[in-house]
Amino acid sequence: MSDCERPRIEFPCDYPVKIVGDATADFRALVEDIVERHAAGFARERTTERFSANGRFVSVTVAIVATGPEQLQALFEDLKATKRVHMVL
Repeated sequence: MSDCERPRIEFPCDYPVKIVGDATADFRALVEDIVERHAAGFARERTTERFSANGRFVSVTVAIVATGPEQLQALFEDLKATKRVHMVL
């Protein structure tokens, strides 16, 4: 495999998504609502939060069943469109 090739993902698959934003009281709910639109019925009970050392940022990790690259792209775009998400991994 060359350095430019990405590993292929076989869909559908379990897919963790980490979303980083400012640590506000409603950030997790915002993220979960957006994820629900793209991966209905995802396991909210598996959602985790981790705050930065200074408490300014939070990363919310969700586990979804990814159905294809189009779904993931749409999810990433909707998260970034909030202007509250700094990074999606």
